[in-house]
Amino acid sequence: MVKENLICGELPTACEAYGTALQLAWPSALESVLIALIASIDTMMVGGLGSAAISAVGITTQPKFILLALVITLNIGVTAIVARRRGEGDIEGANRCLKQALLISAGLGVIMTVISQLFARDLVLFAGAKPDYVDDATAYFKIMMSTTAFNTCAMTMNAAQRGYGNTRISMVTNVTANLANVLFNWLLINGMWIFPRMEVRGAALATAISSVVAFCIALSSVIKPAQNKLSLTAQRTWSFDKRTVSGMVKVASSALVEQVFLRVGFFIYSRLAANLGTVEFATHQVCMSLIHISFAFGDGFGVASTSLVGRGLGEGRPDKSMIYGRVGQRLALIMGILLAAVFVAFRYQLIELYSNEAPVIEMGGQIVYIIALTCLVQTSQVVISGCLRGAGDSKFVAVSSFISVGIVRTVVSWFLCYPCGLGLIGMWLGLFLDQFMRLVLNFIRFRGAKWTLVKL
Repeated sequence: MVKENLICGELPTACEAYGTALQLAWPSALESVLIALIASIDTMMVGGLGSAAISAVGITTQPKFILLALVITLNIGVTAIVARRRGEGDIEGANRCLKQALLISAGLGVIMTVISQLFARDLVLFAGAKPDYVDDATAYFKIMMSTTAFNTCAMTMNAAQRGYGNTRISMVTNVTANLANVLFNWLLINGMWIFPRMEVRGAALATAISSVVAFCIALSSVIKPAQNKLSLTAQRTWSFDKRTVSGMVKVASSALVEQVFLRVGFFIYSRLAANLGTVEFATHQVCMSLIHISFAFGDGFGVASTSLVGRGLGEGRPDKSMIYGRVGQRLALIMGILLAAVFVAFRYQLIELYSNEAPVIEMGGQIVYIIALTCLVQTSQVVISGCLRGAGDSKFVAVSSFISVGIVRTVVSWFLCYPCGLGLIGMWLGLFLDQFMRLVLNFIRFRGAKWTLVKL
């Protein structure tokens, strides 16, 4: 897995490498998959209200992530810096990174809350909301985003824990919060027990409550002073320092460019699907819920690989970083093959979990074939991209995202969907080509090993 001229010392055996990767990966993979499954259950519960309700919830996804883009990019930097400081044995530096990032994250969360409340209707209309569900979409977006500051702070604390290698803490935080989301969905969507029937608004309130739950659990994991662990109370100072800020900015600035390309591409892609009609967009959202499960597995292995890659570079052992990157990619590929088989074998049964409307089931069953094909490349692509970000080589990832999402996905999807008349099928073919392009570009970069020379 490593060329002889790149070996810097004693390397772990294959058994040790896979064992270490799995030890970190399984909590992250379980966390990501359970979150994806719970999010799917969320869509299923709203789906009982009809296609308009699914569309109302789904149309808010891209405006939400556009607002969260700055925090997402900040957290990419946090994970990379904390992992590097852990490898260097600089626990104090890791804690400084957590504190400074948390202050920034809290400020951004407050700003995003204000924006979401003032411009909710404008944002969902710009995303392509139709008259038959725009009111529900606006209400859902306002309620869901009302606790954004809690959400952003929880995201930052979990990003630091992942970088440090504490993937179980992040798993417990997110899984518990999403279970709370499901519980309050059940109580509030249809009005169970003493709770009122709030339908789409109930789903939004459940999401808002889950953000507060996640914050409380994440905060409890870093509030107590502890030796050799992340802690907000380990050192008294909360002041900013040049080394930490410059390191985060170096990674996050390039990651921000990537996020801009991703969010613009995803936004246009979602808008193209929304313009096809309410039923088509509902089908699109159902299928997106399924492919998020594939992404979740890749993301889980990617988090472990990111942490191990950053730690290896911090130790001055890029050869170890290369090994753990390849191990994570291989594990993700195996999972992608298994998922593809499951999706094809149970395609109609899976779609029927979300909707009982015949047009949705028929279109969804056809798209699942493309989802299965995408699984074979998406899981590996997510891991390789995560390794490059963990090393601080986020500039290249940004360029590859621009090419694949900003150009390939949007242009090919539009061409196949409209001029070629393939509709939703054409759009999903465009998504597959995007994932394939990103895998090829990032894998070539990973093999070249230039990312091992990035300094943070």
